[in-house]
Amino acid sequence: MAVTPDTQTRLSNSVDAQLDRMPVGRVHRKVIVAIGLGLFFDIYEVFLSGSISTALGVQFKITGTTLSLLLASAFIGMFVGASVLGGLADRFGRRKAFLFNLIWYSAWSLIAAFSPTAWFLIVARFLAGVGVGAEYPVADAYLSDVLPKDKRGRLASWAYTCSFIAVPIVGFLALWLNSANPGGIPGWRYMLGLGGVGALVVLFLRRGLPESPRWLARVGRNDEAVAALRVFADGAGVAVEPVTGGEGQDPAPQTTRAPRLTQQPYAKRMVMLVVFHLFQGWGYYGFGTLSSLVLVANGQSVTQSLLYTAISFLGYPVGSVLAVPLMRYERKYLLIGSILAMALFGILFATSSLPVLIVVFGFLTTAISNVFSNVYHVYQAEIFPTTLRATAVGRTYSLSRLSSAALPFILLPVLTAFGAPVMFSLVAFVLLIITGFVIGIGPKTSYRSVVEINPE
Repeated sequence: MAVTPDTQTRLSNSVDAQLDRMPVGRVHRKVIVAIGLGLFFDIYEVFLSGSISTALGVQFKITGTTLSLLLASAFIGMFVGASVLGGLADRFGRRKAFLFNLIWYSAWSLIAAFSPTAWFLIVARFLAGVGVGAEYPVADAYLSDVLPKDKRGRLASWAYTCSFIAVPIVGFLALWLNSANPGGIPGWRYMLGLGGVGALVVLFLRRGLPESPRWLARVGRNDEAVAALRVFADGAGVAVEPVTGGEGQDPAPQTTRAPRLTQQPYAKRMVMLVVFHLFQGWGYYGFGTLSSLVLVANGQSVTQSLLYTAISFLGYPVGSVLAVPLMRYERKYLLIGSILAMALFGILFATSSLPVLIVVFGFLTTAISNVFSNVYHVYQAEIFPTTLRATAVGRTYSLSRLSSAALPFILLPVLTAFGAPVMFSLVAFVLLIITGFVIGIGPKTSYRSVVEINPE
């Protein structure tokens, strides 16, 4: 059916259309910083486990299953948080979810810093993980909601770059604090306490973020949607045009939610992301949490392994910055290429014995890992409609936390029994599996409105 001039005008004045064509302004930049700094603590928590594992094993005299459970506890909590709290952002709003997540995480991270026993620490780390677990699903959804379509990938990459500064910070803090023990207090306690205090600081920054206009429009809160849209428009120095309905507004709140994920095209996309997140953590988190143990197994001292790992971790923010210009290319193909490169560099890292090659391939592995990470975080949020975005991302992304929690129980025995090359070969094999699913099912998304990608 032909689109009449009147229909075209209504569509061009919808909340969706005005958000997509809006120039980047002050509020957009504030969103990037506030979201990025909040995600900092998700990444901080992920890489904290591997960095302090050696010190915890010595202090609490734990090995084997107990040590693996300590490494896994935060990931298990993140699984619960992502799968449960992610969906709450679709029901109650992105902003409320952001504030709750950080309050919960901060409280339990501070409690964990005072843990008297290994088992107390396991429980506290689990509960801290619940709070931080929903950070990425909600952030991915919010960024896809509010960023203009032609700049969505690159701006989101800047937010993720803010978060990945946490990786080298964790690496070098662990290198310093594990040996310094200021005031006679074990360094790992400082690292847990710093996470809790820092999250409180970001909480106050996030209080000023507007709710997603796109989400408000979808749940029928149209006056609030226009008011939130005006906040973004004022920050960009443009006027809000009269909103006349169309693709950006529903006349009443939607009542059919999760069941739509079983309908096409979303059912196939859910299958793709389920497989993707069951295995992507093997490549991404497997390196970050086990790299120092791999180096020790290859004959390096604990101090050397921490130093090499800390230098390698510099690749995470570098790779995240590199992803910004790359986002101009089709995200589906970027995702495929980065998966294959991550598998290759991981194997080269595992088989290197010279310090210079360990650092080079470790750096390349972490750098390409964050190109991969930035691309898939943008991509997974783009391929679901607004009222299901955080739910779909949360349910599938949570599986990456569950599989990452299982990694120590699977990969550590392989590392012990067969060595690092076999362990990383296993990781490369599962990365090839997810590549096939992305090739077969994943849609193209770059430079397309989320409305165009997701028929509603």
